[in-house]
Amino acid sequence: MIGALGAAAAAVAASCRWNWWRPRAKGLPVLCYHKVGRYPKGSRLKPLWVTPAQFRSQMERLKASGYTSLTFSELRDIDEGKAPRPPKPILVTFDDGYANNYEEAFPILRELGLKANIFLVYETLEGHNAWHNPASEPWIAMLSWAQVREMQDSGLVEMGSHTMTHRNLARLPPEDARWELVESKKRLEEKLGREMVGFAYPYGAGAYVPQVRRAAREAGYRYDFAFKQGITPWPWDAEAGPIKRLYIRGDDTALDFHLNLTRGRARF
Repeated sequence: MIGALGAAAAAVAASCRWNWWRPRAKGLPVLCYHKVGRYPKGSRLKPLWVTPAQFRSQMERLKASGYTSLTFSELRDIDEGKAPRPPKPILVTFDDGYANNYEEAFPILRELGLKANIFLVYETLEGHNAWHNPASEPWIAMLSWAQVREMQDSGLVEMGSHTMTHRNLARLPPEDARWELVESKKRLEEKLGREMVGFAYPYGAGAYVPQVRRAAREAGYRYDFAFKQGITPWPWDAEAGPIKRLYIRGDDTALDFHLNLTRGRARF
């Protein structure tokens, strides 16, 4: 009797921690990463860091499971009927544009032949993550323009916009939010010589604020990405809201990763 109660309690606990009981989600999974490497001493944002070994294991899992990783432009071409849709499409995205995306993640992507997309904060390139309070997250290097161009030229990584300065768009006056959206798109396109198809809201803020999202759409981005956990039905109805993503945490287990891909959520 005690054993049965213990097993039942364990099952309840697992159901509370993991979402294995949810039905499989249909749509386009979009993975959201930030930093690849070992978190620095004093970091209070450890879940934002995924080790190179974790990242490699997860990318190998995608490849073994038959996923086709796409760039924003490739997804657009599929939506416009210019290219066939693969059986299991997926987007791999990185927010902010840290140098470790090039140093740690890019070699793994290149080795495995997988594609990814990086949302860049224009004014922090060649600098550091100035929007973070160094008391809670030590400043680290952002990508250089040379690194950005090398990844773009490889055909494996496409860039998107993450605003000019990484400010919270929901807290800005409308004209300032519009400047962050329009100016980053314009300058990145001038610098890189290609359209910025994708945009991600810093902190996820403003993604569900009508006037902010309208400004993002009017800026000309084809796809806008939220920080809300989930899998978006595809074909996408842009009027229904921004594209959800799957936040990949440094403390995720292999089961978490599997449930994110298949259920759209691993934990509560």
